[in-house]
Formats: sequence, structure tokens, C-alpha cells
Amino acid sequence: MTKTNTTTRTARTRTASCACGGLKLTLAGEPTSVYACACQECQRATGSAFAYRAKYPKTAIMDVTGERRSWRRGSDAGRWIEQTFCPTCGTLLFMEAEVIPNDIVVSVGCFTDSDFAPPAALFWSGRRHGWYQLADGIATP
Repeated sequence: MTKTNTTTRTARTRTASCACGGLKLTLAGEPTSVYACACQECQRATGSAFAYRAKYPKTAIMDVTGERRSWRRGSDAGRWIEQTFCPTCGTLLFMEAEVIPNDIVVSVGCFTDSDFAPPAALFWSGRRHGWYQLADGIATP
């Protein structure tokens, strides 16, 4: 994916980058949703107890720079999810999914923004680790 969008440059921009700084994604505007997911695939992909992600429309992509690799896997529903990561440091920067063809999902930690919106929901909450307690207001659909 290589895309530059010049029509949204007046909106707030955020840049997500991998740990080594070799892969960067710049987005305009605010995410359409922010969520966490405790499914086993997200646990494996992040190496943590859950994933913390922000969904943006693909039209918000202003720039993607750096070398990247992608890996496509299936979901429980039989649809594909493609994870894009840095080949140098291995950071999972963003994902695309068959079920949301007009959106991109970004790993929130890659923004290094401690004021980023909290997740509105935790998906697959039944698979979360026993020690992980949810803050008030986080839905568990």
C-alpha cells in the first residue's frame, strides 16, 4: 500500500511508527473507533494479553513509508486478515481485513501517545487473562 492523500492535510495528523522507526504510517483525523481485543490470535500477534487498536477509514492515510512485509491469515469466520509489520524489528503496525474493506486498523501503541482515546469495547472478553480487569464504561460485546 502506497498512498498519499493531500485533501485532508488540514485535519489533525498522527504518525504511527515501528520500534526501529523504519516503517511509518501518517493518518489524518480521528479514528472512527478504538477497541481492545483479547482473542487468541491478537494475543499471539502482539505477544501480550490483548491488542489495543484504532480503526481509521483508508481515506485518512496520508503516507506510508519504509519497508514492510505482510502476512495474511484466516479468521474464525473464514475471512482473511492481513497484518503489516516491519521486517527489521517485527512490529505489527497495521492490519486490513476482508470484513472492513474501506478501513485500516492501527496498533495504538505505535502512536506513542499516552493521551490516545481508551478502548470503547473489549472483543473476545471471555478469553482475557484472569488478572485483567476492565475499566468502567468498556463494553464487552
